[in-house]
Amino acid sequence: MRKIVLSLLGILIVVASFFGAKSIVNAKKSIKPIAEKVIKTVFSMVVTNTSIPILIPANGILVAKRRLVLFSEVQGVFTGRSKLFKTGQEYKKGEVIIKINDREFRSSVVAAKSNLYNLFISIMPDLRLDYPQLYPKWHDYLKAFEIEKPIADLPKMSEKEAYFISGRGITSSYYSIKNLEERLLKYQIKTPYQGILTDVQVTEGTLVRVGQKLGEFIDPTQYELEVAVSKTYADLMSIGQKVDLKNLEKTKSFTGKIERINGKVDQNSQTIKVFISVQDLNLKEGQFLEAQLKAMDQPNALEIDQSLLVNGNQIYAIEDSTLKLIAVKPVFYSDNKVVLKGVPKGTILLAKPIIGAYSGMLVQIFE
Repeated sequence: MRKIVLSLLGILIVVASFFGAKSIVNAKKSIKPIAEKVIKTVFSMVVTNTSIPILIPANGILVAKRRLVLFSEVQGVFTGRSKLFKTGQEYKKGEVIIKINDREFRSSVVAAKSNLYNLFISIMPDLRLDYPQLYPKWHDYLKAFEIEKPIADLPKMSEKEAYFISGRGITSSYYSIKNLEERLLKYQIKTPYQGILTDVQVTEGTLVRVGQKLGEFIDPTQYELEVAVSKTYADLMSIGQKVDLKNLEKTKSFTGKIERINGKVDQNSQTIKVFISVQDLNLKEGQFLEAQLKAMDQPNALEIDQSLLVNGNQIYAIEDSTLKLIAVKPVFYSDNKVVLKGVPKGTILLAKPIIGAYSGMLVQIFE
C-alpha cells in the first residue's frame, strides 16, 4: 500500500508541475499591438500639356573673334615705345605697337633714291634736245622729287616715251625702290583696331629675326564660342538664331547668336561644330560658358524631373488616393529634366519622388 500511495503522489506532483509551468509561460506572453496603416502625404501636379521648347545643352571656351598674331618679316633690334610691350597693354586703332630699328635699311633706301635721282638728271639734256615737248613734264617731276619722302608715281607715258625711259634703266630702278619702301614699312606694325595684348614673346632690346613670333593682339569686345552639337539637331539650327549663355557659376547670363555652322560632321564624335558670337565687356578670352541652343518646340508635351521617371518609360499617377504606374513616351532628356508625350491632360501625377513607392500604395495629397 505504501508503494502504491507514493507512486500516485509522484504522478500527481508531475502532472501538477506540468500544468503549473504551462500557466506561468502563458502568463508571460505579451499581446502584440495591431499596426496602424500609415498613409504618406505626397505632392501632386495636374497635367497641362503645352508646347515645350527643346533646348540642347552645350559648352565651350571663349576665343577672340578678331585676333592678330604678330610675326616679324624683317630683322633688327626691337626698340621701345612710349607704351611698354607687355601683356594687358591696350592700344588704339592705328597706333604703332611694334618698332624695329630701321636705320641701316632706311639708309640703303635713301641711297637707291639718290641713284634714281641721278638717272633722271642724266636724261634731262637728251629730253630737251630730242623730246622738247616732254621736257617740262619730267622737269616738274624731278623738281618735286624728295629723297627723304616716299617716291611719287611716274608720270603717264606714251609708248615711245616709255621705251626711252626704260632704256635708261629708270623704270626698273623705280620699282626696285618701291619694293624697298614696302619692306621699310614692315619695320613697324600698327594696330588695325582697338585692342589689347594677350601674349608677348619679346622685350625691348631683343634681336628680332625674320619669321619670329612677337605676340598676340585681340579685340576684347567681340568673342566667339565653339560648341559641338549632335548631328541629329543640325537641321534644327539656323544662322542668326539667338542662344542663351551662362558662366560656369551660373551667376551671369549673356545672349549670343549662331554665326556659323560647320558643314562637316566629326567622324569620331558624330557632332557638328557651331560657332556662337557674343559681345559683352564682362567677358574674357578663355572663359568657360554654357550654351542652351533652341532646337525645336515639342507640341502637346510635358516636362518633369528625371527622378520621377520609373523604369525609363513609366511615372506614378494618383487615382482615388492610390499610386498607379502609367506608361509614357520620353522624347528628350536634358541634364535633370525629361520631356514626355502620351500623358492625358488632367491626370494627377506625383510631383516629388517618395521612398518605397509602389503601385497600389495609399497616399493623401498635400493641400
